[in-house]
Amino acid sequence: MKKIVSSLFLVLMVTFSFAQETMTFEANVINKNGDVLFIKENRVIVKEIKVDDKGAFKATFPIKEGLYQLFDGVEYAQLYLKNGYNLKMTLDGKMFDESIKFDGEGSKENNFLAKQAMEEQKYPYDQVLTMDEENFKKAVEEKRTTDNKKFEAAGLDVKLLEVLKKSAEMNLAGLTKYYNQISANKKLNNIQSPNFVYENHAGGKTSLESLKGKYVYIDVWATWCGPCRAEIPSLKTLEESMQGKNIEFVSISVDVEKDYEKWKDFVKDKSLGGTQLIADNNWSSDFIKAFGINSIPRFILIDPTGKVVDADAKRPSNPKLKEQLEGLLK
Repeated sequence: MKKIVSSLFLVLMVTFSFAQETMTFEANVINKNGDVLFIKENRVIVKEIKVDDKGAFKATFPIKEGLYQLFDGVEYAQLYLKNGYNLKMTLDGKMFDESIKFDGEGSKENNFLAKQAMEEQKYPYDQVLTMDEENFKKAVEEKRTTDNKKFEAAGLDVKLLEVLKKSAEMNLAGLTKYYNQISANKKLNNIQSPNFVYENHAGGKTSLESLKGKYVYIDVWATWCGPCRAEIPSLKTLEESMQGKNIEFVSISVDVEKDYEKWKDFVKDKSLGGTQLIADNNWSSDFIKAFGINSIPRFILIDPTGKVVDADAKRPSNPKLKEQLEGLLK
């Protein structure tokens, strides 16, 4: 009898230990965007959960405690996972952020993250970025206080609480850095633009001085830059719509010397329009440094006299850019 009890106790202990060293994730998804759910840590896929023959997703696996991203092939959501959790998620692929809900162990933390994501989308970042310095600092401090109170009141896992506070501080630091960059860019507006003399893909060299008499819309980019490439279709469409008008579209590549041939081939293979130039010393070129460019894509609009209209102009994919240009080119 003692042996039977001991064996049963051992089985229970092994089962309990296994449960504590793994977690279970289930998902009921309608209007699926794909047949696989990916759990990612930054760019690394740590788990793939395939849909079963009943249309459900379910898996049990070990996980390192922390923040992860759920990717359904189209949309992302943030997850907080740890061993011992038994999460059941419901989701509508057509109303991703609005529909995501969790039940089971760990649901409190993950429902909080889903709600937080929705609230962050509604926060008026664009409005805050237009404030004067004093009001911007007040807005940042108010957001810091509000976020910390909300985190503390939620009764979250201690480690998640620490991560959220750290993430919120990093977000505010990034917002402040962006605000400072915008403020610096505004100081460049209405001043005479520095000149450049860069190699033209079509042959010879082209200077900004030679383009006086026209508006000049400058795209600073590089062949390796994904967001830069994403703007190319919109830029082409914009160029076509502005044909015959008093504006020159100039693209300046900051590709490094070893990628020179890559730039040449890219412009040719993608049939890029406008005036295609390459900076003489990539990021260290005088023109690039004069505008404080440390991230791309970056767009600059210059008037026919050579004065800067907007040192941080709207992207081609922004419909307001076309409205602005049409107003100037009447």
